[in-house]
Amino acid sequence: MKTLMKRLGYQFRDVSLLETALTHPSLGGDKHIPHYQRLEFLGDAVLELAVSRYLFTNFPNVQEGKLTFARARLVREETLFEASKKFSLGEFIRLSPGEEHTGGRKKPSIVSDVMEAVFAAVYLDGGYEEAERLILYALKEALTGDPFSDVTDYKSRLQMLTQKNGGRTPVYELVSASGEAHKPTFIMRVLLDGEPLAEGTGSSKQAAQQQAAKTAYNKLKGSANGCD
Repeated sequence: MKTLMKRLGYQFRDVSLLETALTHPSLGGDKHIPHYQRLEFLGDAVLELAVSRYLFTNFPNVQEGKLTFARARLVREETLFEASKKFSLGEFIRLSPGEEHTGGRKKPSIVSDVMEAVFAAVYLDGGYEEAERLILYALKEALTGDPFSDVTDYKSRLQMLTQKNGGRTPVYELVSASGEAHKPTFIMRVLLDGEPLAEGTGSSKQAAQQQAAKTAYNKLKGSANGCD
């Protein structure tokens, strides 16, 4: 814990928060100890707020639509996974033997979730300013350059398309989760104005969302082209 806290640049008063943030559900469930999922939920919100504040403050002449696209790019799984490497976060995750065996320390879906949980742990232990400082430090490389350059992930593409055509925002919901803890399968649905557009399947919620977004994006683009 001391090594990780040094890398994070934050000294926890309540180290149990950091321990929980680093505990995978496969281990927490087996041993009946707290794991990171609740912290991940909170960390996702803290991350979005910090990135939103940064973009709002540093780009005063950029309109809401472009700010939304940039935020989506900065808080996605791939960005968080890259940010986590700055701290070698995967080394510190507490996994079950099964998840360890399947390479859980190197799975972007797991490591990015833990990164969000760590943000939440810092927020609860030291307040928003400390959490924001850590988030901006973690995302420093991602924030360098033009955050409004072309976005290639399909969630962002879909949002750009729907914002352009009526200012609507896609919403994602979990359809089902199945499989063993070390090899889950998620089905996610994307909706627009409450109406389902498409479903996607993946080994993480993020991956399933991307698949659903890709199907929906191609569907909407095809409809638009057909009307040209």
